[in-house]
Amino acid sequence: MSFALIQKVNDEQKKPAVVDARSGDTVRVHQKIKEGNKERIQVFEGVVIRTDNKGQHTSRITVRKVASGVGVEKSFLLNSPLVEKVEIVRRSKVRRNFLSYLRQRSGKSARLTSVNFDREAVNEVHDPEAEAEEARLKEEAKKAAEEKQAEKAAEEAELKAKQDAVEAAHKDNA
Repeated sequence: MSFALIQKVNDEQKKPAVVDARSGDTVRVHQKIKEGNKERIQVFEGVVIRTDNKGQHTSRITVRKVASGVGVEKSFLLNSPLVEKVEIVRRSKVRRNFLSYLRQRSGKSARLTSVNFDREAVNEVHDPEAEAEEARLKEEAKKAAEEKQAEKAAEEAELKAKQDAVEAAHKDNA
C-alpha cells in the first residue's frame, strides 16, 4: 500500500472542522452515550492536561476534573463520531504540553492563570453532520415524548370510558 492511499483513508476519517483545544484550556466535551436502544449526550467539563497528534485523524485530548474529591481523567478522540462538540470555556497560560503536575496538586496550587480570548470566535466551528445528528436526536426525543403523551391520553380516555360505564350501570341499578 502506498503512503498516499493511507493518507487518503485517514483524511476521510477526519471531521471537517475541530476546535483548537490546547493544554491548559478548560473545555466542555459533549459526548454521545448509548444505553440500550437510547442515545443521550453527556457533558464532561475539565482542564485539558494533554494534547496528542494535532492535525491528524488520531488527534486526542486528555481532560481532567475533580468529582467528589476524586480526580477523573478521560481521553477523547476529537475526530470520533461519539464526540459531538468540544467547547472551550476558559483559556490559561501554560508553558508545557503535558500538565502531569496537576495530578499531585489540589486547591489553590492547582489553579492556572487565565488568559483573555475571544470565546465566540474560538468555538465557532460548523460541522453540518454533527448539527444534523444533534437535530435528529432532539427530534427523536420530541417524537418519543409525543408518543408517550398520546399513549397516556389514550389510557386516560379508556379509564374515563370505563368510569362512565360503571357510573351508568350504577344509576341503572339504583
